[in-house]
Amino acid sequence: MKEDVLSPKLWKVVESNGIHRRDFLKYCAATAALFGLSEFDFAVKAAHALEPKSTSKKPAVMWLEGLGCAGCTISFTGSLNPPISQIILEKISLRLHDTVMAASGHLVEDVYDATVKEGGYILIVEGSIPSADDRFCMIGGRPFRKLVEGAAKNATTVIAAGACSSFGGIPRTTPSKGISVSEVLKKAKINKPVVNISTCPVHPDHLVGTILYVLVTGKVPELDSNGRPAMYFGDNRLLHDNCRRRAHFDAGEFLKDWNDLKQKDWCLFQKGCKGPMVNIDCAIRRWNDGMNFCLDCGGVCQACGDPGFYDKVTPLYTAESESSKQIWAMRDAGKFQRDKS
Repeated sequence: MKEDVLSPKLWKVVESNGIHRRDFLKYCAATAALFGLSEFDFAVKAAHALEPKSTSKKPAVMWLEGLGCAGCTISFTGSLNPPISQIILEKISLRLHDTVMAASGHLVEDVYDATVKEGGYILIVEGSIPSADDRFCMIGGRPFRKLVEGAAKNATTVIAAGACSSFGGIPRTTPSKGISVSEVLKKAKINKPVVNISTCPVHPDHLVGTILYVLVTGKVPELDSNGRPAMYFGDNRLLHDNCRRRAHFDAGEFLKDWNDLKQKDWCLFQKGCKGPMVNIDCAIRRWNDGMNFCLDCGGVCQACGDPGFYDKVTPLYTAESESSKQIWAMRDAGKFQRDKS
């Protein structure tokens, strides 16, 4: 591959983050294979998507926040590689984001209206939409549902960031009866595919990677049966298979007493872990810039990326939920036995 397909300006950004040219080109080759593209073609397109651009050429992004805790925003803005400042200031034109932007009041409403009228943007929705009564979530005197519907009509891509906007999440169990972006668009007869990035909160790698994929290929990535990017949530991404506590699950060694040092690395199933039923790459990708993830720091997998989160997997910290009973029944039936051949 000719290195001059990538501009000196991009190389400066790449190398300032401690990444060597050879490593970057290897990454492009590996990612190209994952996406089913030629190595050279992907490198050129990835460079074009990643290269710092003038304001007029940046892809427009609009981020709407509904029923949620802003945890997805916090997770996204904590991104380190690349740093969030680089994404917002150099890679995209973030037209609207209630938490990040400095503007408020009628200025924000004017930006929303102008962006929708212009069209051609990526729409990211955080938080669910109330189905019981629009008054549970009003923004600028307008129902959040109406804002989502209006923005989705002229968007090139719609991304549901986090469990709440993907499947309803925790608000689904409240009096607001929060529902997903997909459900709202279906009810409004707006035929627009939605990419569900459904962890709680959204994983910054999943979100940034999906945006990059859209910018590079001009289309949404392959989705699984729940509308999630298969490259992060596919059927071959069973968390249980990559969990370092897996051998203890197979041996029937389940942690019962946190104070017993002998048990500290045992399987957390009886403490409510839902890992055996979850398809996600957390055990490999990890969180906090690859530092750790729930199971390795003594927490349990709460299946926050699955459609059943939150109500279908509670109680979270015991094995009394229907999900836990289902996992145990599958274990008794030999569904989790490894191939010894």
